[in-house]
Amino acid sequence: MRGTRKENAYLTVWLALCLTLILSLFLVLIDGARRNGGRLETECVTDIGLQSILAEYHRELVKQYNIFAIDASYGTAVCSKGNTEDHLKAYLEKNLSVEDIFLSQFLYRDFFGLELRKAELPEVLLLTDEKGAVFRERAVCALGNDVGLGLLKDIQEWMQVIEVNGLDNGDTEKEKHDLDAEVESYNGTYIEEQKDVWVPFHVDNPTAALEEKRRLGILKLVTEGEEQLSQRALASEQLIMKRMQQGTFNQGNMKLAEQSGLEEMAERFLFQEYLLKYMGRYGCEQEEDVLKYQVEYLVSGKNSDIENLRSVAGRLCAVREAANALYLLSNNEKRMEAQLIAEVASALLWMPELAPVLEAVILLGWAFAESVYDVKSLLNGGRIPLLKNDESWHYSLSSALWGELQEETREGSGMSYADYLRIFMMLTDLDTLTARAMNMVEADIRHTPGNAVFRLDGCIVQAEADIQIDSAYGYYYSIKRHAGYD
Repeated sequence: MRGTRKENAYLTVWLALCLTLILSLFLVLIDGARRNGGRLETECVTDIGLQSILAEYHRELVKQYNIFAIDASYGTAVCSKGNTEDHLKAYLEKNLSVEDIFLSQFLYRDFFGLELRKAELPEVLLLTDEKGAVFRERAVCALGNDVGLGLLKDIQEWMQVIEVNGLDNGDTEKEKHDLDAEVESYNGTYIEEQKDVWVPFHVDNPTAALEEKRRLGILKLVTEGEEQLSQRALASEQLIMKRMQQGTFNQGNMKLAEQSGLEEMAERFLFQEYLLKYMGRYGCEQEEDVLKYQVEYLVSGKNSDIENLRSVAGRLCAVREAANALYLLSNNEKRMEAQLIAEVASALLWMPELAPVLEAVILLGWAFAESVYDVKSLLNGGRIPLLKNDESWHYSLSSALWGELQEETREGSGMSYADYLRIFMMLTDLDTLTARAMNMVEADIRHTPGNAVFRLDGCIVQAEADIQIDSAYGYYYSIKRHAGYD
């Protein structure tokens, strides 16, 4: 009888169980690699796409004003964030595709199988948002560290002097006009020369020659002639400021961080320094700009260079006239000169009560003559202190009353023309100043080739992206990213 042989199958069962577990582990690892790899690719593709649309910043805006922003019109007449979304989708789809891989159909299989479902920009921040606060913030960033805050302290001190002394009220010329009218009112009356002998009274205004000069206009007195000045004008009806007034401009839906009072003051100062650096003004013109006297436009808001310069020169003259009158009234020696002439003239006319009026007329006329010299000096690149002293005073009383006002200016010391413009900008409403600045930027960019329909309210500086991507293996990815220019 043959013995029976019993085979043992433990090894086979054990190996089968191990292979099942190992295979399951491999499948889990592969699935995890595909799932997490797809998420990583989604994040990388999203970041690359957002950086790609940020790289499409408007070149001319950066070239002229050093401000980075995406022009959502892309040179077309249609200005919409949908254009930027289309560009973002194109970048995402291109980076998700494997078609450009060499022999991809034969040598490579898409391990993740990702496909774009949605790419939107639900929130965007435009340059013109919050009444131009975004534009100011971008301008301050563009300025960088080029300006020290020490100048801010000087401006604050100048502003305090102007406010305390009321130098920007513009009342000095009106006061002079009223005094001239009071002197004129005496003419045509009769005075008794001898007993029962009445003769018509007449008094010559000692500042008549100066008033003749005043009627010529300030620009004729402080420049070589209006024909030598810029004749450029601005067509403002189609610019951003008008669209903002009419409510026909694009608006974003993101918010800027709130600032403290000190931060707002520093930002305003730096914004004004940005404007002085990147925009032209009298004596520092930029030929390629629509207007040559752009800073004067920011202060005055007129549509032509001539009118803007005339307005600023008149305002300068008014400030200087008030400051010079203040100096004369506080200077006993110069006031005595005016008082002596007024008393002699009134004595000769047998009307001593007229002496105080004539004295005031002479002092204000003297202040006007000095202010003409001051404005001319400033426009010629000189410096004039806000409040004068004996050393910085120019005209003698006889020279002023003679009314020639043709003397050569000297460099001097004190504040420059740009410093006075700083004060005028500080006295201008911030929203108005910002809107006029945006007008200038938009007009200048439109003046360049290929940018005839450029709009600042179509320039995106920050955006929130909502990206959704599907996988051919049943996965779904949703990601949100914030992108912008720092």
